[in-house]
Amino acid sequence: MTPLIVLTLVLMWQCVLVGYAFVLAGNAADEGVRAGTAAPRGARQGACSEAGLKHLSGAWRDGASVRCGGSGFVTADVDLKVPVLFPGSIDFPVTVHGHAGAVEEVKD
Repeated sequence: MTPLIVLTLVLMWQCVLVGYAFVLAGNAADEGVRAGTAAPRGARQGACSEAGLKHLSGAWRDGASVRCGGSGFVTADVDLKVPVLFPGSIDFPVTVHGHAGAVEEVKD
């Protein structure tokens, strides 16, 4: 019975990591798009990437990619890799996608 209980706990923990990856990807996209809307068009990608990666720890940041774009309506897309059992170890060949968008701020 003990191996079955341990296996169940490991599977539940892996489900928690997948859910947490979705939360991190969504938050990174939100932070990136906020910074991107306030930045000038030439500096948008840099500001968006920096803000999107700012709150990710080193283990999550290694497999992350942040892309920003748009004119008038700014979007940010974040892809994170899902780790196996704990961040910093091997990753599943699955990426979690976060997307956010906001209207560009008017600059005088």
